Amino acid sequence: MEAKIAEKIILGVDPGTRVLGYGLIGVTGNQLRLIQYGVLRLEKLPSHELKLKRIFERISGIIEDYLPDEMAIEAQFYGVNVQSMLKLGRAQGVAMAAALSREISIVEYLPKKVKQSVTGNGNATKDQVAYMLEHLFSQKLEKQFLDATDALAVAVCHHMHGKTKALTGNNSKKKGWSAFVSENSDRVKKS
Repeated sequence: MEAKIAEKIILGVDPGTRVLGYGLIGVTGNQLRLIQYGVLRLEKLPSHELKLKRIFERISGIIEDYLPDEMAIEAQFYGVNVQSMLKLGRAQGVAMAAALSREISIVEYLPKKVKQSVTGNGNATKDQVAYMLEHLFSQKLEKQFLDATDALAVAVCHHMHGKTKALTGNNSKKKGWSAFVSENSDRVKKS
């Protein structure tokens, strides 16, 4: 009798104060499965405090419904508008607090690292990221949910980052996307 491999669930979050994206993937061995993705629209809420409350409630609800093992969240990047950065940081913090209140580990990834992990190009567009995810999951993704596909990309990046570290170890001279591709040829589709 063969032992069944447990599925790990990763919640990816693309924080925002107007639109927050989320995506859940399941990982069993080397296989990735799209579980759910969507957006939380916040632009009609009258105050920043109500937006933060809604983020906490929605992320908490997703955690209750899907019981993710880990959360990967897009980190802030430097911006010119300090007030926007402050608000985005609060949104990110509230999403993290929802995970921490349920003792879920969290890892942050810079946008360039996420894009690099999924497309091979740290300057890829949202459409290019969505296109690569469609191929990875072998299914069409809704274009109106580009913030959600960004969240899925964060979850995939988290899986790939952890997998690459485990495969290459500390003594390997290979690094980055090319190392991942060469060590995971069974997971990369060729067209």
